[in-house]
Amino acid sequence: MAWGWDVIEATSEVHDQCDVVVIGGGPAGSTAATLLVRRGYRVIALEKDRHPRFHIGESLLPMNLPIFERLGVMDKVRALGVFKPGADFEADNEEGYITFEFARALGRSPPHAYQVRRQDFDEMLFRHAAQNGADAREGHEVRSVEELGTRDWRVQVSRDQGEPYSIRARYVVDASGRDAFLSSKKKLKRKNAEHQSAAIFGHFRGAEARPGEHAGNISIYRFDYGWMWMIPLPDGVMSVGAVCWPGYLKQRRGRTTDFLLETLRQNPALWKRIERAELIDNEVRVTGNYSYDSTRMAGPGWVLIGDAFAFLDPVFSSGVYLAMSGAEQAVEVVDAALRDPSREVALQRRLERRQRRGMKRFAFFIYRFNGPIMRQAFSSPRNTFQIEQGVISMLAGDVFDSFKVWSRILAFKGVYRILSLRNWSRWRADRHERLAQARSQFTGGTTPLDSE
Repeated sequence: MAWGWDVIEATSEVHDQCDVVVIGGGPAGSTAATLLVRRGYRVIALEKDRHPRFHIGESLLPMNLPIFERLGVMDKVRALGVFKPGADFEADNEEGYITFEFARALGRSPPHAYQVRRQDFDEMLFRHAAQNGADAREGHEVRSVEELGTRDWRVQVSRDQGEPYSIRARYVVDASGRDAFLSSKKKLKRKNAEHQSAAIFGHFRGAEARPGEHAGNISIYRFDYGWMWMIPLPDGVMSVGAVCWPGYLKQRRGRTTDFLLETLRQNPALWKRIERAELIDNEVRVTGNYSYDSTRMAGPGWVLIGDAFAFLDPVFSSGVYLAMSGAEQAVEVVDAALRDPSREVALQRRLERRQRRGMKRFAFFIYRFNGPIMRQAFSSPRNTFQIEQGVISMLAGDVFDSFKVWSRILAFKGVYRILSLRNWSRWRADRHERLAQARSQFTGGTTPLDSE
């Protein structure tokens, strides 16, 4: 469905024309580019770096797998991934942990997922978009986006080799990741005041995997200042890191490597699994400002997908799934808007409501993850009314459409609120008792001064 202009002003320096410009070559951008090309649109996908490039977020969810099937990359993911049957969390039992097996999920989510090196995974998706017909360009960074008229955009691009140039397009899909290009330019980006954090992490060789069939599990640990992960990757590599509250990272002194190792030592169970492992190339990375969203997801002729719209704390590995699922849904909106512009506003609103609903369901667990009630729920789960299986379905990424799953999650929330109220009442009673005892020491009781 090629589309152009009868007249192009000489001063615009337009080198290219297309239907849709996709900013960013990560999972969201590559998914959108592939699916838009299949619908007959001319798509230019712009990635500012060159693949392969390092990226965090190596653990995928079972709900990713149906998207891989629709894209036609399932075999490629299987070839470059580590089989992931579940997720495990610390527990006071003989093994020291409890496993949430995806095969026990309530909904229709697949019974497993994969762990991947993101640089390989992202490159594969980007190359796949090109193989499907997208004009996929690396080393091309979007510098500005200008709206010239209704569904008429000029995108200014610089490149690491060659002169800068412009593209004219009918629609802009922003999948620029945490750069949040359009969101920042339009002043839509806002930090999450409830949940700010940062991560410090590295790759280790020789770390201890879980035994037997659970060797590919992601393992989650807690410590006083956040939580930690261990993610098995191909070739015996383990991604290990910690997501920390900002105040903790401000204590960092000396070498970043030493700080990471000191942090990981704070959880004895995790440290036991890596104490004989080798930090590959002594390379440690730090990234911050984890949680944010945008006040709007879309507008006339543009849409934000993946991390360009919002990012949640990654404790439940939700990022890639939310990005690719959102990209699929956004393609429906873009296609409909280009065919019938009168439908655009309503479809964009529906897309945003859906995306925020899924994020909110993850966020309920994320914000409370380090609290005592959630700690108990994940270390000693009970399957009364299939609530535990509902939680497993959430861990699998089934956060959008299954009433069977979300009726159990609603039940879990009800139990959580009852326990929170009970704990608050107990804390309040204990506090009043301590205050009464303190007052009695200085009124009617024997005090150190009285003794003297």
